[in-house]
Amino acid sequence: MTKYSSRYASSPEAVKKYDTQQLREEFLIDDLMQEDEVVLVYSHYDRYIAGSAVPVKGDLVLETIDPLKAPYFLERRELGIINVGGSGSVVVEGTTYELGFKDALYIGAGNKEVVFKSDDKNNPAKFYLNSAPAHTSYPTKKVSLAEANKLQLGTMETANHRTVNQMIIGSVVTTCQLQMGMTELKPGSVWNTMPAHVHDRRMEVYFYLDIPQDQAVCHFMGQPQETRHIWINNHQAVISPPWSIHSGSGTSNYTFIWGMAGENLDYGDMDVCKITDLR
Repeated sequence: MTKYSSRYASSPEAVKKYDTQQLREEFLIDDLMQEDEVVLVYSHYDRYIAGSAVPVKGDLVLETIDPLKAPYFLERRELGIINVGGSGSVVVEGTTYELGFKDALYIGAGNKEVVFKSDDKNNPAKFYLNSAPAHTSYPTKKVSLAEANKLQLGTMETANHRTVNQMIIGSVVTTCQLQMGMTELKPGSVWNTMPAHVHDRRMEVYFYLDIPQDQAVCHFMGQPQETRHIWINNHQAVISPPWSIHSGSGTSNYTFIWGMAGENLDYGDMDVCKITDLR
């Protein structure tokens, strides 16, 4: 079964006037990881789709949705997948790709059949999905967590010591515009993406995981001089417009998956905001 919803773009002037409920309705994705369902959110920022697939009782098929006006989901799209649950597999046009915890898979445009499977229904795979429009087709490729390009950033003194795992990115996988990776904060560190930045050439989605029970992350968004916040629980995601910062601080350490698409594939293309200039 597939469920989908659409989110329209909001201007920064409009967002200044949003209350907590409006912010959450527009930018928070809080219904992911539903058993035996494919859940998709179609954003009008760069036509990006974020979603999930959790096969328990049986396999799940990636089906097209009406906003695409396409006979199959990947006719004009590429797809990135990271498994955040038990071991499972993704079958692409008859070829099976085994995905363990925190392994990734890139699927290029033009693949008609994508099927999600779990190895154990008592510990099902939980596939987190990101998709962007694609102008050509590139080969499907699995990237294990061990194969990711790893960056060690931040310090314990500034509470942002973290490992950035670049997984679906130019130095690892060839894509049209989709980029995905996973940032793991070290114990004792709570800040992600600080100093904050914007990149008006790309939008981004953050998906938070490994948040301990009874803990949470405060995600900061908005223009650098007009910030807002959204409280995030485990396995929830937040859409970040191109004009918005995207940063967070947790009540413990955690992990988040970042995915983005837009004008270019330059991971370092960002406009950094001085911490002391944030408002």
